[in-house]
Amino acid sequence: MDRTGEAIFRERLLPYALVVPQLAIVVIFFLWPTVRAIYESFEETTAFGTGARFSGLTNFVNAFTVADELGTIEVTVILACLTTALAMGIGLFLAVEVDQTGRGRRVYRTLLIWTYAVPSAIAGALWLFLFEPNVGAGARLLVDLGVNWNFALHSVQAFALLVAVIVWQQAAYNFLFYTAGLQMIPRDVVEAADIDGASRLARFWRVIFPLLSPQTFYLLVMNVLYAFFSSFALIDVITHGGPGNATTTVVYQVYRDAFQNGNTGLGGAETIFMLLIAVALTAVQFRFLNRKVFYR
Repeated sequence: MDRTGEAIFRERLLPYALVVPQLAIVVIFFLWPTVRAIYESFEETTAFGTGARFSGLTNFVNAFTVADELGTIEVTVILACLTTALAMGIGLFLAVEVDQTGRGRRVYRTLLIWTYAVPSAIAGALWLFLFEPNVGAGARLLVDLGVNWNFALHSVQAFALLVAVIVWQQAAYNFLFYTAGLQMIPRDVVEAADIDGASRLARFWRVIFPLLSPQTFYLLVMNVLYAFFSSFALIDVITHGGPGNATTTVVYQVYRDAFQNGNTGLGGAETIFMLLIAVALTAVQFRFLNRKVFYR
């Protein structure tokens, strides 16, 4: 290193050699599959996958006519809105309550964070066992409360169960970041609000919550992206996209068409739609919501 602290490489090729492994991972696992999906979206494969021919925009048309792409987009958007609002609200509420707790604060934080450490597949299996209509303890409790519980037959129940397990996991993730944000807020600012006679609710909305805008903005983006992409494992374990297409999101529809049905062209077209939606949502969030973020 020189006097300014910057790294100096004597070998000209060494910096490039250090970057090559990361670039290789990006190209192999991200860029190449994306290019391949775009290429296959304009092709139509044979019934046994032995060949393909150029089909133009046929796969894009079939995505909205045969595969009901609008229906899956609607399910995905509703799922993202519900899980994001509930998970962020619960995470923020728990973080504020724990932050105001004196003794036992570390114990509460540990207990509220561990759910996020459970892998999605295992979490799905646990909730599936708890709410299995015949033997699940949660299912029996709902039946005792008068609920005709069978999420394999009722689409609303299946969707509610999926929302519950996603919120159960993501609330811990949001709690972690909100807890870190609360620890960064200067105590003298909160004490000044107390001296001015602000109530607890007014102190939160006018002082604490605006200072948490960076964490809120980041978590909003991450929760939406989780509902769009990372909810696949939970859907595959618990509902398999059913009953009907009640819990079939865009990413699960891509898996069903491309891998289960072997229609890679249709799956490629749906992948493009999914990427465009994700890019559009992220751009809107950064374009409009980032204006209200206060970085201290």
